[in-house]
Amino acid sequence: MSETFDRGMAVRREVLGNAHVDRAEAAKTEFDLPFQTLITESAWGTVWASDRLTRRERSMLTVALLAATGNFEEIPMHIRATTRTGATKADIAEALQHVAIYSGVPRANHALKLAKQTYAEMEESEE
Repeated sequence: MSETFDRGMAVRREVLGNAHVDRAEAAKTEFDLPFQTLITESAWGTVWASDRLTRRERSMLTVALLAATGNFEEIPMHIRATTRTGATKADIAEALQHVAIYSGVPRANHALKLAKQTYAEMEESEE
């Protein structure tokens, strides 16, 4: 693999955690290998690896963009990642306020629901 891929895999593990990445890697097939390589190199090895924004800022942007575009499936994964990126509950709530104003209350409301559920699950697993 390429240097960008290796960097991307390292960043992906740092942000999402080894358990998540190990599950994704175990589920990878020949069919989705090109896609997995693409996201590892582009999303993780280029965008998330850049030092122009902090990981905290990237978490906030990512959750807001997922909510604004209605891509709710990945919101719980990125909420869980905040434990490693430094984005707080208050940061995420603030980001979703922007979603409500600039993209619509229903999307922000649904994202808040998902975030609340995920935070509750995370707190339960700490007990």
